[in-house]
Amino acid sequence: MDITTKKKFAAKLSIISNIFLTLLKIIAGIMSGSLSIISEAIHSLSDFFASAITYFSVIKSSEPADNDHPYGHGKYEDMAGFIEGGLIIFAAAYIIYESSKKIILGHSGSAENNLGIIVMLIAIVMNFIVSSVLFKTAKETNSISLFADGEHLRTDIYSSLGVLLGLILIKVTGYTIIDSIVAILVAVIIYKTGLSISKKASMHLLDHSMPSEDIEKIKAIIYNYSKHTKLKENSLKARQTGPSTDIDIILQFPENTSICECHKICDEIEKQIQNLYVNCSISIHAEPICYKSNCQNCPKLLIKK
Repeated sequence: MDITTKKKFAAKLSIISNIFLTLLKIIAGIMSGSLSIISEAIHSLSDFFASAITYFSVIKSSEPADNDHPYGHGKYEDMAGFIEGGLIIFAAAYIIYESSKKIILGHSGSAENNLGIIVMLIAIVMNFIVSSVLFKTAKETNSISLFADGEHLRTDIYSSLGVLLGLILIKVTGYTIIDSIVAILVAVIIYKTGLSISKKASMHLLDHSMPSEDIEKIKAIIYNYSKHTKLKENSLKARQTGPSTDIDIILQFPENTSICECHKICDEIEKQIQNLYVNCSISIHAEPICYKSNCQNCPKLLIKK
């Protein structure tokens, strides 16, 4: 199974799962009158929209580069992750609003919640299975949109556990106000996840540099060839674009180095970097350390040796 097929399968699985759970929670919420279950239904509905966006982004990001998108379509996945984060935040805000209104006005859910308990147990099991598939596929394909979708479902697991605990407490104590309190706690968890996903996706959209530890790994590979070449100061750039990594490097060679030698060293460095980042695009520019008799860089380079 190739990368694109794996990503499509995971995205489709998420869509089907979320449709089923949304309908199940809506039915249980209406029948029990539980605000926390209805809040969970809203959460699953946002999961469904997020999964649909993820599927669309997976299809678009797999398209090859063209005249309008010479660097490919990878940012579709970043945009999908950003939108998913926004949907999660919106769902959290709505749940907090409705729950607060219930507490202030003194309206609570029903204490008849056996159906809700069963539904929450089903939701926890299903979301655990589907999120595991999403995380595994996201790791294998370096897909931020699938990772965001997996995080979306993981928050659903935590929130479902919270709702389940609340329903059990209502059943034991009879205090139905617990329903609204649990719904607010669930919303806080949802909000934090949405904020985290949006922040990560926006960093990719704004071409934020890769983490410093990744930059150091690339530099370490280049420094292994310090006898033959030097990394020009501030000339290593790396960014994440959807599922791929873009890396630009400028290397300096002694003026008597042949083109063949330069090419061979650049190829070796490129292969070692690709072993670290499978889905990456690397551009290495080679230039002479000194090609003018009055080059001012030469004394600096000699001092560093």
